[in-house]
Amino acid sequence: MDVTGHDVGHPSHPGPAKVSGAFLGAALEDVRTAAFVIDTDGRIVSTNSAAHTMLGHRSEEFRGQDLHDLLHRNSHGHPVPRVRCRLRRALLAGVTQHGEAEWFARKDGTLVQLSWLSTPWSSGSGESGAWVVLYEAGTDAADGLADVRPAPLTELDRLALLAETTTQLTSTLDVDDALRRLASLTVPRLADWAVIDLLTDQDEVRRALVMEHKEGVLIEREDLQGPMPPVLEDSPMPLSRALRGAASSLAGPATYQGPPDSGIAVEQARLFTETGMHSAIIAPIRGLRNVLGALTLGRAERPDAFTSTDLPLLEDITRRAGLALDNARLYERQRKVAETMQRHLLPQLPRVPGIQMTARYVPAPHASYVGGDWYDAFALTEGTHALVIGDVVGHDLTAAAGMAQVRNMLRAFAWSRPQDAPSAVAAQLDEALKNIAEVPMATMILSTLAVGDDGLWRLRWTNAGHPPPLLVGHDGQARYLTEGHGILLGAGLNTPRPDAVTVLPPRSTVMFYTDGLVESPHHCIDDGLDRLRRHAAALAHRPLESFCDLLLEQIRPSDNDDDVAVLALRTPAAGPTGQRP
Repeated sequence: MDVTGHDVGHPSHPGPAKVSGAFLGAALEDVRTAAFVIDTDGRIVSTNSAAHTMLGHRSEEFRGQDLHDLLHRNSHGHPVPRVRCRLRRALLAGVTQHGEAEWFARKDGTLVQLSWLSTPWSSGSGESGAWVVLYEAGTDAADGLADVRPAPLTELDRLALLAETTTQLTSTLDVDDALRRLASLTVPRLADWAVIDLLTDQDEVRRALVMEHKEGVLIEREDLQGPMPPVLEDSPMPLSRALRGAASSLAGPATYQGPPDSGIAVEQARLFTETGMHSAIIAPIRGLRNVLGALTLGRAERPDAFTSTDLPLLEDITRRAGLALDNARLYERQRKVAETMQRHLLPQLPRVPGIQMTARYVPAPHASYVGGDWYDAFALTEGTHALVIGDVVGHDLTAAAGMAQVRNMLRAFAWSRPQDAPSAVAAQLDEALKNIAEVPMATMILSTLAVGDDGLWRLRWTNAGHPPPLLVGHDGQARYLTEGHGILLGAGLNTPRPDAVTVLPPRSTVMFYTDGLVESPHHCIDDGLDRLRRHAAALAHRPLESFCDLLLEQIRPSDNDDDVAVLALRTPAAGPTGQRP
């Protein structure tokens, strides 16, 4: 924890390095700037003396640590979120990438602005990982990593490239990741430039990726990416033909020197001018049912031009790329459908006079992207509202459908018996789950919120095996409401369910949440609960919306593949009569 109260992200349980870096030690010392050997999980295996001098850590302090968590920061000294870190993505994807002028933390807490280069490595014994070089602007990042111009591919090399293409592209279901893998497979082995144009569902063209190989590094040229003009049905130009699904073809600057027949021809002429390509080869990327886009490989630094003998290899590569992109697009489409279904199952929050209320739902970052987490809030009587947070066991569409069953039954039971205690409604729901619902088990908190004769708001609740609500006072004191705790729903036990009640102080915040906010595969839930309590107390004066947003940003574990639901309310500074309680 730094002086600002932000978690600096140092792992408390660094795992052992999975590969040995001893055989790379001598090579590391030949590099004149900070160099690291990283395993496939992003942990440091070996370092050189320049890294110790530049960043202040001893060799044993580096070893086993996650490089991103230990060193990578933003300009304020706070950890860079893992999902936004290009360096970490490059490490885990096994691709060569380069970053300019980013911030890294020394052992003494000071920051240094460095550029970075990450490139994969593997050994004959099956060990693999990445080299990472950190260097100051103006130094040569490639010292000790000489840029060797690729030799012409043998037939065996071509077969190996096709096999690697299949392995790399079929092992990801993320479209952007697949595109970057495709670029890194072909550049610099076949070309100096890789350009990928994609067709959208509306038949619009987008230049999705432009990658350049320069001084041993793959650089993404965002200035050359973006929307493209439409494809003309009768254009004979190579890219237009490829985007219509025609056979692959060769192209060069002279191809686009005449009067342009379309906006795409104008963009292609600009591409050749900006990149300096003297020779290019363009092939369609076909899916199972339609054309998905086109791949252009260009040579600028390499003097040899593409020939017609290169066309079959490129077509084999784009055929595999088309199947991979088809799968990735289908997966994304299904994920969006599932996520949309989940969001539509979640309700609009009611307006409760005097009470601020907000909710958040965040899908899982990986895997199914949909689950059984839910929140609910609805009126029971004119002055009483029900508040619910719950989690059905499972992380798939079945769990989401089960969540809808449980939520709808609970609404019906609670609304038909508005005077009953929350525990009685929960007991009736538990009985229904055993007999008529297709839900194995679920956790839930059912509470009622009402204002008393003294003008103070009261929360009454029962807890069926769910993480306890958090009560945060305006003075920064925070405590968990651990009373009223019973067994989860669907356990098959008929034990009595307790109720609890508490008076909510003026301007206090109550936060209901699901376990995805605090659980982590590598830490116990008590650690997550303690982090949530401390961070929530520090944010007690924040507006309710930013209170929730910041907690989700700061607390949600990056390694937890689970969805998260949050329901939060804040009481007013004065009672309904306008007098301060």
